[in-house]
Amino acid sequence: MAFMIAQRAYIKLYLITMVEQHRGYGYEMLEVMKKEFEQYGYVPPQSEIYRALHELVQQGIFYRTKKLKGTDPKVDFQEIVLYHFTDDGSDKADLYKKQVKADLDRCIGMLHKAVHDNY
Repeated sequence: MAFMIAQRAYIKLYLITMVEQHRGYGYEMLEVMKKEFEQYGYVPPQSEIYRALHELVQQGIFYRTKKLKGTDPKVDFQEIVLYHFTDDGSDKADLYKKQVKADLDRCIGMLHKAVHDNY
């Protein structure tokens, strides 16, 4: 068992939650995570976000669709990739989140112990 939760598992947890909330595409997810964790001094690496998204697609949890960013196809040429749950992806995501929750609880316990024992 690892010492603390793996970064990719942590990122996947947030990506799954963002897709549950219909919160966009890869770069948008990265920007949301940067803002959310700024106060903790953590900047999720862009490469890890995209690797995690790719793994979630490979695991059959997400599928991708492409769309033009904006509303006018004559002007808006930037194509974005949106992520959605596959037919059984939501169930797979729920299972994954339960597994990560158990790991997070273990890590929280270890951190509380360290603070209690040393401060």
